[in-house]
Amino acid sequence: MVTAVTRTLPGLLVLCLGAVLARGLSTLAGPNELLLAIALGVVLANGVGVPNRLRPGLGTHKIWLAAGIVLLGASVTLESILETGATVLLLLVATVTLTLLTVEAIARTVGGLPEHFGSLLAAGAGICGVSAVVAVGGGIRARETQIAYAAGTVLLVDAITLVVYPIVGSVLELSGQVFGVWAGVSMLSTGPVVAVGFAHSETAGQWATMTKLARNALIGVVAVGYASYYARRGSGESTSLRLLWSNVPKFVLGFLALVALSSAGVFSPAQQESLANAVDWLFLLAFVGLGTEIRVADLRRAGIAPALVVVAAVMIASVVSLGVALVVL
Repeated sequence: MVTAVTRTLPGLLVLCLGAVLARGLSTLAGPNELLLAIALGVVLANGVGVPNRLRPGLGTHKIWLAAGIVLLGASVTLESILETGATVLLLLVATVTLTLLTVEAIARTVGGLPEHFGSLLAAGAGICGVSAVVAVGGGIRARETQIAYAAGTVLLVDAITLVVYPIVGSVLELSGQVFGVWAGVSMLSTGPVVAVGFAHSETAGQWATMTKLARNALIGVVAVGYASYYARRGSGESTSLRLLWSNVPKFVLGFLALVALSSAGVFSPAQQESLANAVDWLFLLAFVGLGTEIRVADLRRAGIAPALVVVAAVMIASVVSLGVALVVL
């Protein structure tokens, strides 16, 4: 035990330093702190380099990300899902389905990306960004590098939407409800959705938050679906319960358990706020570590295809969902 702690401590301290630095730079300069966290990891890995003594601690980023996903369930309730209304839920499910299918189709037929990589991009674009990438990645046994590149792609697109969505909302003079629902069903990650929502208006922020949390609840369904699909492909037979269980990332079950507890009113508002703050810090730790998995040389060899695939899919889903929202809301 002592040896394990000693081996992981140096790298863990680097993760903590990177998380604090990302939070501080974000507060001072304004860029998204998660983007800054992964950028700091990239700089470390591709600039200074990662000494062997830091690798065990940096490798714990998977643990912190899994813990963050589990605790994220405390902010989601069945009530919040039902409050969004049947029309919004229908639009949400339709947009998620459209995004998943579009990314999968473009990645395989046009982008020429590996099948597993395309599925990671689809999950990230369709559900909740990096959290979905990691949840699905564990279920389909994707390579660590694929998960890292997909996470980087998702965060890059997040940065683009953080700029584009407020501009479109202002130019089209969208109402708070329409803008909030549109952002909630079509943007990628929770943080940017909430940020642009409340930047537009209080009403937009409330709708964006409720819609995005309802969408986040689909992470378990999508993760299990992908795990089942790839388990069938790998075995060549129908999926047995044992095989499916072995492919399902267990932290997704923890996420669903906390959703159930949150729905039962177990957590007080103060506790939910504390857990949300813990999620933010856990994700910062995880993203610094994820950044160290990205090698610029490998990204150059991969080209810009992943980013173009996600951008194209988000544009299609964004235009369609906005058109529908303007008609039905």
